[in-house]
Amino acid sequence: QVQLVESGGGLVQAGGSLRLSCAASGGTFSSYHMGWFRQAPGKEREFVARIGRGDSTYTYYADSVKGRFTISRDNTRNTVYLQMNSLKPEDTAVYYCAADLWAILVTGYGIDYWGKGTLVTVSS
Repeated sequence: QVQLVESGGGLVQAGGSLRLSCAASGGTFSSYHMGWFRQAPGKEREFVARIGRGDSTYTYYADSVKGRFTISRDNTRNTVYLQMNSLKPEDTAVYYCAADLWAILVTGYGIDYWGKGTLVTVSS
């Protein structure tokens, strides 16, 4: 059983930056594909970014965050990060970390493990 704990959320002004972290425990972290999703108030959960397992350099982003957000992982710390720059009010959401042995689908379907989320609020 893998536990995922997100941190780093908070209140930031538009144009600012935040770095989210997701610490994993209870499994072999490097074996998992990792991803970030978000859910804004009154909206459906949406995919943000994903990164391949192990030492893979594969990353993939939603169009809405491409060029502004960067996903990375540190397998020595069992942690995945989401660096968020040039934040916009529409980035306001609860951000969730996800882990899966096979793949992180953009639909979020079938993902093995989810964190409980961290709130990001971007003021205009």
